[in-house]
Amino acid sequence: MITTNKRKSSAKAVDHNDAMIAELKENPSYAEIYLQTAFEEIYEPGGIPAFLTALRRVIEARGGLGEFSKQSGISRQHLYTSLSENGNPTLSRLVEITRAVGVRLFHTSQTK
Repeated sequence: MITTNKRKSSAKAVDHNDAMIAELKENPSYAEIYLQTAFEEIYEPGGIPAFLTALRRVIEARGGLGEFSKQSGISRQHLYTSLSENGNPTLSRLVEITRAVGVRLFHTSQTK
């Protein structure tokens, strides 16, 4: 009979999503930089879902989608759908969400 020694790790694995939300809770000023960086990378492959994930994480750090829905007047269903991994919010919905978060989308010209 073959036996193996399986050691249990005393340190719990930390989910990246949970770690980012915790960082955003601890350092609210980081949220603006985090969203700005995600927006700047929106034209990169995977940039749109990454931006929507960043936006969702900021909202989660500020009390969650349910609380944000109550405060902003945007339905939870619209938030969940718009900010899901496969979300495809309209421009007006995206502006509505970012306005409620307190950030602005802005444009810079692309250099060729």
